[in-house]
Amino acid sequence: MRVSEAMSRDVQIVDPDQTLQQAAAKMCELDVGALPVGENDRLVGMITDRDIAVRAVAENKSPASKVRGVMTQDVKFCYDDEDVDHVARNMGDQQVRRLPVVNRAKRLVGILALGDLAAQGEARPAAQALEGISQPGGRHT
Repeated sequence: MRVSEAMSRDVQIVDPDQTLQQAAAKMCELDVGALPVGENDRLVGMITDRDIAVRAVAENKSPASKVRGVMTQDVKFCYDDEDVDHVARNMGDQQVRRLPVVNRAKRLVGILALGDLAAQGEARPAAQALEGISQPGGRHT
C-alpha cells in the first residue's frame, strides 16, 4: 500500500509568526495534535501539542510567543508514493507519530499519522511504528 492511500489529505498549516495561542486554537478546532508550519510556500517546521506543553508552557513562555520559537525545525517527511511499511519503520526509528507527506515536487499533499496506519486494518505497519515510537529517548528527553 502507498502512503497516498492511507494519509489524511485535508491538511491545514500555520505560519511561523502566528502565536502559540493561535496554533493551539487551530489544533482544537481541527481536533488534531500537530500542524505543519509553512512560510513562503515552504514547509519549515512542525508544531505539536506536546511542543506547546514542553517547549512553551513548561518554560513559562507566553501564549503570545511565536510558533517559530517552539516548533521542530528539522522536519521529517515522507513521499506520497512511498510504501507504507517502509514509512512505518521510519516513523518508529525517528520516534514520530505523524509525518507531513509531500509529492516529488516537494509540495505538501497530506499528513500520515499513526492513527491513519491503524485505520487501514493492517496492524503490522502501525505496530512497527508504535514499537519504535515507544522506546525511551525521543526528542523531548
